[in-house]
Amino acid sequence: MGPAPARLPLASIVAMSIVLCCYMLVHHGANSEEVFPEADGPAAENSDELWLRSGPPPRVVDVDDYATGDAGGDDDTEAFLAAWSEACNSSDDRSVFLVPEGKSYLLMPVIFRGPCRAVSITAMIKGTLEAPSNRSVWLDHNLQEWITFEGIDRLRVLGGGTLNGNGLQWWINSCKLNKSMRCVTGPTALYFRRCTHLVVEELEVRDSMQMHVAIAYSWNVVVSKLFITAPGWSPNTDGIHVSNSREVSISKCTISTGDDCISIVTGSMFVRVTSIFCGPGHGISIGSLGANNSWAHVSDVLVEKATLLGTTNGVRIKTWQGGHGYAERISFQDISMHNVTNPIIIDQNYCDSKRPCHEQGSAVAVRNIRYRNIHGTSASKVAINFICSGALHCDGILMKDIYLVGDGRYATCSYTNATVVQFGYNVPFCSAEM
Repeated sequence: MGPAPARLPLASIVAMSIVLCCYMLVHHGANSEEVFPEADGPAAENSDELWLRSGPPPRVVDVDDYATGDAGGDDDTEAFLAAWSEACNSSDDRSVFLVPEGKSYLLMPVIFRGPCRAVSITAMIKGTLEAPSNRSVWLDHNLQEWITFEGIDRLRVLGGGTLNGNGLQWWINSCKLNKSMRCVTGPTALYFRRCTHLVVEELEVRDSMQMHVAIAYSWNVVVSKLFITAPGWSPNTDGIHVSNSREVSISKCTISTGDDCISIVTGSMFVRVTSIFCGPGHGISIGSLGANNSWAHVSDVLVEKATLLGTTNGVRIKTWQGGHGYAERISFQDISMHNVTNPIIIDQNYCDSKRPCHEQGSAVAVRNIRYRNIHGTSASKVAINFICSGALHCDGILMKDIYLVGDGRYATCSYTNATVVQFGYNVPFCSAEM
């Protein structure tokens, strides 16, 4: 048999899909089908799946085998760290770090570190992991993460288990809900830092203190079939947060939280988000970018086949005034909205601060953004709103086949300081705000 056909990497596929529309636009006579090519990309799968199923069986390290009983069942952290060390340093090519089904484990803030001697390691979480509800566990030591995996190649985290952040005390003491409280950053429930060839799938992450899942400084990441939930009133409880990472695929997740279902921030490139259910929450966001006059960049993002229900935003790009950098080559397509406030929005004047934000002479550039086949109902009169900076206009916004209506009334579209090109049949039709 000859060699198998080479698979294009995610970066190449997303780049070709998004860049082609912008390239075609500059040619006279390009029609809407040329400007909006069909996006194609890999499914949420990883070659590690076949690799793990072949060859000799992996070594299985069970956390229960390392429990000492000295803590009276109150704290299982040391047993988890001992089991992780054994699995990570295994001389076998593959190892499994097993959290058995049908049991609950109390974990203090913990970091599972690499690099590992094992070529591939799977964290098989079948049981329930419980975070301490006492905020002092983190505040007394200035900690901002609960469970962290760091510096690991070929890590898989799966198993159908549950991570319970027990975040109620963080929410009710948040300055977002109680203005008299001091603002502090709450912990992220599940954090991946500097991981490569990472697979995260089939887990429930609930009631995090702040963000539920964060992916940072990582490459070649596949996230799928996560169930993420927290009350709609819980502040800052983003579902999946991506930063400084590239070639990330997120698919088939159900996310119901009090903040962005998915947020993609600076340093992220070649990100594909597909088949997501979002609601309640703040929608799917690029940003925020450029806070405190910082430089930020996000590019080559594809969001498709999403359903949003009752969210306070739909698909959003948000940047602070005074920032620098760019958000470019971003595509939203095949999206269904149901009773969504601000279904489509770009806000270059984003301000999430107790102090008022004043107009500044610089902004993060927003350019080459496309929207296609987005339909549903808007809870706000303005269904499409591009609020762009007078200092640096939004450029190259392309729209095709948008159908958003209000509840018993017409919805509207408006934009300021933006270049918008429309194809096909669009409701509402966008007109510049004078």
